[in-house]
Amino acid sequence: MFAKVTSGATVGLSSVPVTVEVDISTKSLPSFTIVGLPDKSVDESKERVRAALKNSGAEFPPHRITVNLAPADLPKEGPAYDLPIALGILLASEQLVAKVDKYLVFGELSLDGTLRHTNGILPMALLAKEKKYEALLLPEVNAREAAVIKGIKVTPISSLIALFRHLSGASLIKAYPHISFSKLEEERIAEFDLEDVKGQEQGKRALEISAAGGHNLHLTGVPGAGKTMLARALPGILPNLTENEALEVTKIYSITGNIPEGASIIKIRPFRAPHHTTSRIGLIGGGAHPMPGEISLAHRGVLFLDEFPEFPRSVLEALRQPIEDGIISISRAAGSITYPAKFVLVAASNPCPCGFFGDPVKPCRCMPGQILRYQKRISGPIVDRIDLHVSLPPVKVDKLTGEIKSESSKTVKKRVQRTRDLQTKRYRKTNLVCNSDLNARDIKELMPLSSEMLQFMRQAVEKLHLSARTYYRTIKVARTIADLEDEKNLGISHLAEALQYRPKEEIR
Repeated sequence: MFAKVTSGATVGLSSVPVTVEVDISTKSLPSFTIVGLPDKSVDESKERVRAALKNSGAEFPPHRITVNLAPADLPKEGPAYDLPIALGILLASEQLVAKVDKYLVFGELSLDGTLRHTNGILPMALLAKEKKYEALLLPEVNAREAAVIKGIKVTPISSLIALFRHLSGASLIKAYPHISFSKLEEERIAEFDLEDVKGQEQGKRALEISAAGGHNLHLTGVPGAGKTMLARALPGILPNLTENEALEVTKIYSITGNIPEGASIIKIRPFRAPHHTTSRIGLIGGGAHPMPGEISLAHRGVLFLDEFPEFPRSVLEALRQPIEDGIISISRAAGSITYPAKFVLVAASNPCPCGFFGDPVKPCRCMPGQILRYQKRISGPIVDRIDLHVSLPPVKVDKLTGEIKSESSKTVKKRVQRTRDLQTKRYRKTNLVCNSDLNARDIKELMPLSSEMLQFMRQAVEKLHLSARTYYRTIKVARTIADLEDEKNLGISHLAEALQYRPKEEIR
């Protein structure tokens, strides 16, 4: 007796079909074997499936049961094969007669036969759409996550008994209705509002430019200057995710199990703030079974690194390639996996170990050598990849106690959203999303500089010793500044402001 059920496996951020083949031999001693490179959690499916079948009123065949997960050379991970294995046993033992060749089946079983929340649903829904399966059978608690994909039939299964009744025709389960992206409303409440930040107008301006164009930002200043407060206020002014961006983010959060039970697609930009003791693998991803790290979880959002120089040198240097390319490739002996990592880096640091170097009131107790070694923890190549560098002075007492209110995050976000919409329209015929995505060729083709601006930038390169990377990053920042002012063409004033955000050691 033989049966086949189709499931899937996640490789990176994509899913591939996996055929679950079940053979029951009545002429051998009772046994239950799973082959096809299963990991420990898949191998443990034997006990979950056995208990779920018995507790659902079905008979567990007292024969030799062999389950093959094909293709056999692809590693299988996770408990999501419970449901297809249980269904295959029901079909092979002829306790259930049904045609399931056009179904994609996925889900983890509890011992009582109910279905639990399962990771990796969104990639599976995209696989069902790509391969044109008739229906996707999955746990009921995951139905909202899959229902955002248009063009597939999502069948929410609450238990093994409900699946049996549905396939036998005794009690059909209604398909979960499609959820339109535009109807999903989700709003992030930022920890701080910009109107709560006293003073630091240049820092707020840099924060707005960073959010509008997707530019990396480095905030330095004495303790209490407002670096962390500004960074924590950033989520309140970030532009909304587009539908394609939301799907990219949701796929990452789906395979890592970061989508709450019963939730749907993620509509707010990620804001990740790992501690400075985070390991290299924790930041960039990897492990024995490679998984996305913090930089991928921050995809299309913000990666905030507080106490920037306190991160190990090897961890910071690992950020070079992802910052430049927007992806991270993790290579192992078994193969290579690529995860997206297009994020905005926001870093905050003190000017010295004690924090008061340059403070007009509190004296710095650090030796010159200590200050130099501390600042050199951030290498030149990393500094070169950050577009905006802002030094925040101590906040004066009259601004702390004054009644003057600055702009709210809501007001600033309207400008940021308008600017980002302008960029989306400008780059609609390309693969670019915002100004920070531009490369050297794009800049030459899409925003050529006039002879006057070229002369200005030539002088800037000679006097400020700008690298080629900094030259192009300065133009990208200037383009964002012009967009915020709703200016169609770049001007020297935009380039001049962009140059002000270079590190002090470059402007002297």
